[in-house]
Amino acid sequence: MAALPLSPQALDRLAAELLVVRCSGHPADGQRRYPRWELDNASLQRLLQRGVGGVILLGGSAAELRLRTRQLEAWAGAPLLLCADVEEGVGQRFEGASWLVPPLALARIHGEDPALAVDLARRYGACTGREARQLGLNWVLAPVCDVNNNPANPVINVRAWGEDPATAGALAAAFCRGAQAEGVLTCAKHFPGHGDTASDSHLELPLIPHNRERLEAVELPPFRDAIAAGVAAVMTAHLLLPAFDPDHPATLSRAVLTGLLRQELGFEGLVVTDALVMEAIAGRYGPSEAAVLALEAGADLVLMPGDADGAIDAIVTAVASGRLGLERLQASQRRRRRALEVCPADDGGSAPAPLGGLSNGPAPADRALALELVRRSLVSRGRGPVPGGPGVNLIRLDNSLACPFLPAGAPALALPAAAGLRTCLMDGQGPSPWSGDGEAPLALERLGEGPVLLQLFVRGNPFRGRADGPDPWPAVIRQLQAAGRLAGLAVYGSPYAWEALAALLDPQVPAAWSPGQMALAQGELLGRLGFGPQESATPDDEASTAASAATAVDFTD
Repeated sequence: MAALPLSPQALDRLAAELLVVRCSGHPADGQRRYPRWELDNASLQRLLQRGVGGVILLGGSAAELRLRTRQLEAWAGAPLLLCADVEEGVGQRFEGASWLVPPLALARIHGEDPALAVDLARRYGACTGREARQLGLNWVLAPVCDVNNNPANPVINVRAWGEDPATAGALAAAFCRGAQAEGVLTCAKHFPGHGDTASDSHLELPLIPHNRERLEAVELPPFRDAIAAGVAAVMTAHLLLPAFDPDHPATLSRAVLTGLLRQELGFEGLVVTDALVMEAIAGRYGPSEAAVLALEAGADLVLMPGDADGAIDAIVTAVASGRLGLERLQASQRRRRRALEVCPADDGGSAPAPLGGLSNGPAPADRALALELVRRSLVSRGRGPVPGGPGVNLIRLDNSLACPFLPAGAPALALPAAAGLRTCLMDGQGPSPWSGDGEAPLALERLGEGPVLLQLFVRGNPFRGRADGPDPWPAVIRQLQAAGRLAGLAVYGSPYAWEALAALLDPQVPAAWSPGQMALAQGELLGRLGFGPQESATPDDEASTAASAATAVDFTD
């Protein structure tokens, strides 16, 4: 289709329409969790009026998100792509919705009962899509189609649907079918595969050294399966794949996005970049140049450019100079608009309340699904006796200041507190609990007396650079067992950390693993170890009060 000449204003709006910017799900500027990346309201409103075509949201409650998405649409005055990284259910990012176990949990179920796992993945997608739509989102940035065949992967880990291509593909495709049947778009990521990396593209540019045959056998099949299932969009990976392009990351590579994805795999939907603020791109290309390079390569949408205004200006300049063809951008515009046409118009939801169908929390069927997934994926051995009297609830997590799964009333705090255990957080923020002795790494004299319940929240997460952190947990297990003080082990998240540590345990030590880290998983896991029942741990009870008053310990002498 030949392009018709555009006025400067129309070209500016065309360029803006191909951008997706980020904002907080909270309504007020002062509530932004990440102001470095989340636009303030004045900038957001101005950019939407300039024509920006999409917004990615993070943070806030389900009620806030419902109001926020309506606000954004009013500011734009035109249909928007409204998306979120809700790979583990909408409640992963927005409090009050369903927070489901990570996808890798279903891979373990698939190994025993493939038909059950596929059905659970479809229901998982349906729950996510239905709740997303109720809250005003029309685009779910999931499923992860990466094959997590490298346990040291610091960023994919439990986010993947499988450790082999057949499992990952079958479950990701089922998720797509379930979610898109609810009237939202889905997005397969991170093309052409981020599973076999030992570095994090949020921090650096990973290298995938494999040849074409290996990529065809392992990395590409899940994307083929998702495309066959009708996935609406594919997100690029910030990776260098010399087998396809030795000079450009996949996000900026015409050989990968146009040659491989469009021409060879036959994908006709939306191609969106991963966030351009990630260091793999931002550290090598300016925010404006990266946006132009991505569109040149074949992307339709540019996600989170470091400078939205600069990116729009650079795209307009590239068209004016002949570097970018107008027909090329208009083709992306048509794909975006066709995608939006698939999504039913937002009529305010079927519920009479203005907050939509989640006014009273998840539907009973979705609550039942969340519980079923936790129980089917939980692994435990042994039970109690629960320690009585003084003791220590030793919890390791990445950062207690940004930890939505561990509020003051969380079961991981409240249930051990009810058994007389004092909570000690190891979060890398306070004084060090380490002794400096590699054979006996914990300074036990600083912990206090009594049995120790060790709870580890470990999984791959962006920006950490490691899959399990640097802490010497095998030596800690041996030290506590030698001292006769290990009362139990709870691992939330990485199956690889669990498998390594469970092999070191004395048979009489009760232990359990859940791939989930949310409150539901904590209560079920600790119930298996003899702490509980979960219903006794509410923010209003005496145990929670004790827990919230004892969430840190001074490790100084």
